[in-house]
Amino acid sequence: MTIAFHPIGTIRSPLTDRHNAPRQPDENAPDAWLELDPQYKDALLGMNVGDKIIVLTWLHESRRETLQVHPRRIPNAPLTGVFATRSPDRPNPIGLHQTTVLEITDRGIHVAALECIDGTPVLDIKPLLCP
Repeated sequence: MTIAFHPIGTIRSPLTDRHNAPRQPDENAPDAWLELDPQYKDALLGMNVGDKIIVLTWLHESRRETLQVHPRRIPNAPLTGVFATRSPDRPNPIGLHQTTVLEITDRGIHVAALECIDGTPVLDIKPLLCP
């Protein structure tokens, strides 16, 4: 079976090196832009400043052959399977990022604290639905 993804946009961030990027948003991740392809502008209808969203990305610099890692890059941490971690290195490097909408413009969506590097493809955006 072949599955093809077609990015809807690109992350624009001051982060440029994946090894120096924060691992989680609360580790001083900067605000960033989700620069969307203009054909998806109408898909933003109903999104508002302050909304919590989930951004799905393709972690394009990840190593897809990695199956086990030392969590948080701590060498003496126990070796752990990638499916039990948030490691960007994994067979299908899909990133999952919770963030908050700061601004919506013709450029796209300005979001808070995103730990993605500049140039990361955006696959999808979903609202965070909490009970």
